[in-house]
Amino acid sequence: MQVCISVWRSGLKVTRFRPLDSTETAPPHSPSALRALRINDPAPDFIARTTQGEKRLSDYRGRWLVLFSHPADFTPVCTSEFIALARRADAFEALGCDLMALSVDSLYSHLAWLKDIYRRFGVKVAFPIIEDPSMAIGHAFGMVDAGSSDSATVRASFVIDPTGIVRAISWYPMNIGRSVDELLRLVTALQTADREQASTPAGWSPGEPLLEPAATTLDAALADGDGDAPWYYRERRA
Repeated sequence: MQVCISVWRSGLKVTRFRPLDSTETAPPHSPSALRALRINDPAPDFIARTTQGEKRLSDYRGRWLVLFSHPADFTPVCTSEFIALARRADAFEALGCDLMALSVDSLYSHLAWLKDIYRRFGVKVAFPIIEDPSMAIGHAFGMVDAGSSDSATVRASFVIDPTGIVRAISWYPMNIGRSVDELLRLVTALQTADREQASTPAGWSPGEPLLEPAATTLDAALADGDGDAPWYYRERRA
């Protein structure tokens, strides 16, 4: 087993891992270098320089956050994603959800790229982009492919809830751009499921029926047999 320890270096919380000896136990929810960050894990905290000044992840407590990585600045797919996300920033704000990006490029590369996007496309990317040249944050979140010699972060997305818990994770290959509509749908679905204590079916969109939790005992299943709907599939409106 391994335990996570953290040190502060140049304004960044750097995550390291060391083996546990036979007398130690891993602290609850501590991320391990032997496994990727999972849904329902606490998001590793950090402080880093961004295009909007110094940011600490825990400062976003109380709001939803989409933290996402991109392989590199000045690349076609990443440029298309940032333009699309910037144009829909108001839709995320309406959900009480912030955006934060990350790559291994330097802060000055980020700034030059955003300036060029504004000049060429007339789009201001107002959400912060983290510089992670040491890859400390990328490794803590599993955004860097440990089996690859390429230091670029993969196209990963983490939806983090207001309590700092990772609620959804996705990875895309470098040549495929993410869907902003799907990110918005995902955040809306998570918020609705939490609020209504229900689930969302395949392809759910806001305003459509939700699914009740299935019965977990025989008595409950037998008692929940009214109408034509099976006991394990019951819809209701929000």
